Amino acid sequence: MQGNIAQALPPWQVTRAVLGWLEEDVPSMDIGGFVVGETLTTALLYGKSKGILCGKVFFDAVFKALDCTVEWMEGMEDGAVLSPPVPSNATTYPNQGKQDETGREQSIKVHVATVKGKARHILLGERTALNILTRASGIATISRASVDIGRRAGWHGTIAGTRKTTPGFRMVEKYALLVGGAATHRQDLSQMVMLKDNHVWSTGSITKAVGAARGVGSFSIKIEVECQTLSQAQEAGAAGADVIMLDNFAPPQLKETAALVKSQYPHVVIEASGGITTDTLEEYFSPHVDVISRGSLTQGYPALDFSLKIVPLGTR
Repeated sequence: MQGNIAQALPPWQVTRAVLGWLEEDVPSMDIGGFVVGETLTTALLYGKSKGILCGKVFFDAVFKALDCTVEWMEGMEDGAVLSPPVPSNATTYPNQGKQDETGREQSIKVHVATVKGKARHILLGERTALNILTRASGIATISRASVDIGRRAGWHGTIAGTRKTTPGFRMVEKYALLVGGAATHRQDLSQMVMLKDNHVWSTGSITKAVGAARGVGSFSIKIEVECQTLSQAQEAGAAGADVIMLDNFAPPQLKETAALVKSQYPHVVIEASGGITTDTLEEYFSPHVDVISRGSLTQGYPALDFSLKIVPLGTR
């Protein structure tokens, strides 16, 4: 994706979120901070696993709130590939508990950024900043992998996340999807109307549910309907749905249903969802499927490994 996606984030929302996370982590006294005091010091941020860097805007906001400065190494932008070792700044270092094939305890780390400020302030923000960075980078990494599978296969469609996000952390997770090249899907309940089985059961039919939604949303909002059968998809198309989600269809059934619905309602966006993994993703590609959404992009991702280490006294 072109441009700096962080510029789409309202600054006050980033600041407000960061202050809330810091308060959650330090609700009263910080005795460890008393131990280290306010000596000006330097800490080095290291990346220790392969993946996509993501979350700089939140990392910066944490330390800005604590009156610290962050200097990122050249090329370390959100979306950059972290692939230790990088010859220009990679270092072999002792890493207890991890051994290579020779039995030596060692690993590789990449210098990603430098944080400067009072010692207690750096440590106040350390875990919160790392929690954000590791998780955002994990989402961006699995998203990029999924998008790349589609590109290599020559598929025309879009990989998307879902609303299966962590309460209080949605802004970061949706941002990370974009950094990884995936779509966010709807941001919240107000952005697009998705009529699921519970909506249909509560109103009596797909046609009634779509009609009620259109009466309020009018032309300014899209309506998506979750469907489990071909007949439901056809009813949704006839009712005027903009997006039809074929939910939990096996790949052969999905492709056949998508082709039939597209032939009848060519303007409709067809989305596939339900139990799709990185390993099975390619099985769902079809010229008639426009979107594949995966809740696992924000629920089942592996976090990347980062650490923040203060430079010891006497070596600065």
